[in-house]
Amino acid sequence: RPGWVVPDGETVMKKWSCRIVGGVVALIAAVWLIGSQLPVEHYATTSAEYGHPPEAVWAVISDFSTSSNWRSAIDTVDRLPDRNGRPSWRETGSYGSMALELEEHLPPLRMVTRITDPDLPFGGRWTYEIEPLTRGSRLTITENGEIYNPAFRFMARFVFGYTQTMNRYLEDLTTRLEIEVPPRTFRTAQ
Repeated sequence: RPGWVVPDGETVMKKWSCRIVGGVVALIAAVWLIGSQLPVEHYATTSAEYGHPPEAVWAVISDFSTSSNWRSAIDTVDRLPDRNGRPSWRETGSYGSMALELEEHLPPLRMVTRITDPDLPFGGRWTYEIEPLTRGSRLTITENGEIYNPAFRFMARFVFGYTQTMNRYLEDLTTRLEIEVPPRTFRTAQ
């Protein structure tokens, strides 16, 4: 065709490169914009039932020094000096490192832990409540979390979900209890 110019390979590559870079920038901007519209604070809860009495569940979840033995996301736990007279420790694992403290301790029914690292892009509390059942107990974990970074808020809300870490914790606890603590035998009155 007259006047028709076929672009060379370099020109085509530059156009595609610009489109790809522009698309990535637009995606990042959209994630940031949507994330900035989401609330910093969130609330999530999940629970699981175990064929063990509250005392057996409590014994496992309240012993922070051994949590790296059964929690799949934790590699090490290091005891830190007490904060305001409360036990404090640092967990290091697949998500990085974070310092926590024990805010509330009511054996064997309720415990509250809080993230104390001010430099993390998130923070908050986990409340563990153990309810006795006829044939065992139910552990409910409630997260009152804060996500400061808008991109992380977007990812937590639309990609990972707010309960992913808690569900993993409950799954790991199930495995630990099945391996380490024999289920209690329940007898029926005759």
